[in-house]
Amino acid sequence: MTSSTEYMIEWQQPNGYDPSSILQELPSPISRDMREIYNYSVKPEGFYLIDHSIEASVAGHAMKLFVDEALSFTKTVVVRRL
Repeated sequence: MTSSTEYMIEWQQPNGYDPSSILQELPSPISRDMREIYNYSVKPEGFYLIDHSIEASVAGHAMKLFVDEALSFTKTVVVRRL
């Protein structure tokens, strides 16, 4: 069994923010051997990400996309480990 790490990527979303374009860019969260690499949700305070420690490069890429998305709207982003 692998351990998981949860993150909250906090940022001020603009009114009417639509995350559909960033969600379409995310890498597949399922590994070739059908294990969940990561999962996420979009919350009012930002993006929640859980990394299941299956493929660090895939989960890390998803996190980078979320952070870059937030930074495209604001200058301040806080990443917290939960």
